[in-house]
Amino acid sequence: MNAEKFSALVKEITTGKKLPDATYLHKDAFSAMPPVLAKFVQVVANALKIAEEDWNIVKLSKNNFRLSLLSYPDFYTEAYPALKQSVSVDLIKLQHRVTHYHEHDNPPILHRKEHFILPEHPEYDSFCTITQEGEAAGLYDNPRMIGFQASWLRLIAKHGYELVDGRLFRSSAVQSMNDEHNIDRHRTALVRHELSAPMKTLAKHGFLQGDYSIFDYGCGRGDDLRELEAHGLDVVGWDPNFRPDADKVSSDIVNIGFVINVIEDKDERLDALLGSWELTQKLLVVSAMLANESYISQFQPYKDGVITSRNTFQKYYNQSELKEFIETTLDENAIAISPGIFYVFRDKDLEQQFQQNRQKRHYQWQHLTAPEPVSESQARLMFTQHQLLFEAFWKCCLEFGRLPVEDEFSEYKTLIDVVGSPKKALRLVTKWFSQDEFDQAATMRKEDLLVYFALAQFQKNRGYTHQPESLKRDIKTFFGNYTTALTQAKELLFLIADNELIATICLEAQGLLPASQIGFEHDIAHSLTLHKDFITLLPIVLRVYVGAALQMYGELDDIQLIKIHFHSGKVTLLGYEGFYDSPLPQLKERVKIKMAEQEVDFFDYIHPEKRPLLLDKISYIDDTFDDYKKQKAFNKRLLKELSCNANDCTNINYAQMLEILAQSRQRINGYTLCSI
Repeated sequence: MNAEKFSALVKEITTGKKLPDATYLHKDAFSAMPPVLAKFVQVVANALKIAEEDWNIVKLSKNNFRLSLLSYPDFYTEAYPALKQSVSVDLIKLQHRVTHYHEHDNPPILHRKEHFILPEHPEYDSFCTITQEGEAAGLYDNPRMIGFQASWLRLIAKHGYELVDGRLFRSSAVQSMNDEHNIDRHRTALVRHELSAPMKTLAKHGFLQGDYSIFDYGCGRGDDLRELEAHGLDVVGWDPNFRPDADKVSSDIVNIGFVINVIEDKDERLDALLGSWELTQKLLVVSAMLANESYISQFQPYKDGVITSRNTFQKYYNQSELKEFIETTLDENAIAISPGIFYVFRDKDLEQQFQQNRQKRHYQWQHLTAPEPVSESQARLMFTQHQLLFEAFWKCCLEFGRLPVEDEFSEYKTLIDVVGSPKKALRLVTKWFSQDEFDQAATMRKEDLLVYFALAQFQKNRGYTHQPESLKRDIKTFFGNYTTALTQAKELLFLIADNELIATICLEAQGLLPASQIGFEHDIAHSLTLHKDFITLLPIVLRVYVGAALQMYGELDDIQLIKIHFHSGKVTLLGYEGFYDSPLPQLKERVKIKMAEQEVDFFDYIHPEKRPLLLDKISYIDDTFDDYKKQKAFNKRLLKELSCNANDCTNINYAQMLEILAQSRQRINGYTLCSI
């Protein structure tokens, strides 16, 4: 059985529950399946040692070589049976994943059971009756809301019905909830004077350059719309309170920014997320508020969230909870961009391009020398006449680390007219500039690709046919084939679990980085701390190690320092107030990422007067930082003052520092210490 034959056999099935991407059949309807396919499904189940009683429905993918063995043990006894276990099998990768739902309080459920069996089955008519009851009650008017047990039961209650022995009966009375609040949702729409955080991420990653149409789902007062319209972008928005009459328009990019967290009704929350996804053609941006337990505890609990002092509802998430909610609802991969902000790509080629560019370093070529004379007088003349053309071609070669093709170099045809072939042009420019420089660019590009493929293992990886053409060329040039690339990437990924190796490489990296600091506990080295600007200078294993941690966190916009722990499998992110314009930055945010547990813990230093100072900022910067010389002089003077003082200067705050300096009649003025 291969992918082509599997797809053809699935298309032959004329019964079963048919969705756009899959067909579902109960075991009792396997006679309607091509015999070869039915036998193949059974062989797969036997090969994975899935007991007969642990699955009774198969999901057959129409577009991929995949199937799932689903266990609905109450299929014949419950009107809307719940999923107990799912075994998803990827027959291309020869991998499978088992998901248990028996302990979930909101498992997926089945509807319209008659579609899973044959018309001649004894239960077929009764199943049809159950479905007809639901249709008459209006329960299927919004099919997006019926996939999970809790949502389904709430929907039944909303329509004034109750389930009795699996059948719908009109409730004698609908109980009103005593704790019902009149939530002021409109107060959650804040007035902003700059782009919202989700829109800023789109700008950062090049999505606001006019190439994409944009729809703001829940646009509030329209501050983002006004700013984007001023830049000439194709943008529209809708909001239930401020723009209720606006149309909901399908667009390339849809932003549902801080909407789901202000909806107190779970069903409506799901509906909002699913509704925004239906409008998305290429990219959905989902964001919600994050908070820790200590912050949430100050508010009045209500349903699964809180009532704020402004009488607004807030469902505060943590990072992993938000990711799970998005992925469970949409059945798509959610990419962490920053705390509380995720990207979900409908355009999978665009997703691959985005992920690849996140790991790509850009070779900064600087022409420092004059070209060496070459023997061919014609070549010397050619370079003189077409200097800008050859410099542009050279930069393009360094960018790709290989010979570019026609659609990758805008002046390709002109180059051919001048030189004759791109290979000849490459020989000329490497002789003119530096073969070593080109080899270094190629090494950098290959390492970037390995980092990209290694980190892609954390996502729903796409097959080779779904990769952009430019990436396919990279794979062929640097690895020969896609299998080799993935094999090398997986080998690299496995290395980050070796704590001793991580410790060794960190100690070696400290000597290679422009600036960094080894942390000690009881005179034993335990961590490496560096500025985020130097991540790309790390050895490739550490780049993957840090990258794996950032898969759970997102971008480092508000973070300056990264601490790699040697033995605990943790990465700590440190965000400082005034890092770039103060000699004594104050710790504002600390994020601890636990790799093994896949958890992210946030620690905020809310009160400025209690924020610990970074006393050794000079240890983490080099002369590429604007304030390097001033910082160096300041630290030298500060060290002298502190060495004369008997106070413990560990984790002191700004007020305590002023008190210490006052003892020697000193004060801080910018980057200098002055006498009082």
